[in-house]
Amino acid sequence: MAVTAQMVKELREKTGAGMMDCKKALVQTDGDMEAALDFLREKGLSSASKKADRIAAEGITSIKVEGNDAVIFEVNAETDFVAKNTGFQTLVTELGDHLLATKPATIEEATASTMSNGLSVADHISNAIAKIGEKITLRRFEIRTKSDADAFGPYLHMGGRISVLTVLENSTDSDAARDISMHIAALNPKYISRDEVSAEEVEKERKILTEQALNEGKPEKIVAKMVEGRLGKYFEDICLLDQAFVKNSDQKVRDFAASTGGSVKEFIRYEVGEGIEKREDNFADEVMSQVNKK
Repeated sequence: MAVTAQMVKELREKTGAGMMDCKKALVQTDGDMEAALDFLREKGLSSASKKADRIAAEGITSIKVEGNDAVIFEVNAETDFVAKNTGFQTLVTELGDHLLATKPATIEEATASTMSNGLSVADHISNAIAKIGEKITLRRFEIRTKSDADAFGPYLHMGGRISVLTVLENSTDSDAARDISMHIAALNPKYISRDEVSAEEVEKERKILTEQALNEGKPEKIVAKMVEGRLGKYFEDICLLDQAFVKNSDQKVRDFAASTGGSVKEFIRYEVGEGIEKREDNFADEVMSQVNKK
């Protein structure tokens, strides 16, 4: 596969590695972006792997809780200005109310469902688009139901730039559940515990860490022990319960949850635009295209 300048640029933005190192990684991996990321990490050249999930689209994430039911959802728009628009915020509230009241199973079912004003969700959003002047979409949602013995922990960061919904099982301490959601918003764990990490992912990380240690010139006889120690740090990075609690770094999240008498059943974390590739326009070209229209 031919390695393009755009591919090199993308890999550099994701890793912070040098341009030539990025090009070499892509050549060595035949243009496979994921393999190139691993290649750079093995060589110790990737210092910013967490940039891989860059925020690309605009809009807002939100949470609506009513009794034992909750919904977390994302509504996208074209610019961040719209997120502050009163009409857009009203639409988000209306959509949250409707999703929680009707509990659709899919986006398709949700957009086809009828709201209290008699319009389908799709038509209601179309009316908002006509007023606001930007493309708006209901991108995703998840609905959760808990028991009376559990607690929801809804948390919105930066007005909905990030939203987290945590379910704390066998504890009614909603403040503690919210504190855990705040922690999740900040540290962005992938899993609750080590048990959820697949054997394949662990083995892949072990291989990368082994190559790192060998490339650092460490003696082979101590590499295995070093790798297991670094693997523990890897679990701390990706597993919620292994992380030091943001409000008390001397305490693990698992211990904080246990202090409430409960345990973390699940969490959902939404960040605006994650996973959506944003179109990159040349600003000068954009201005000229507008001028030429006149």
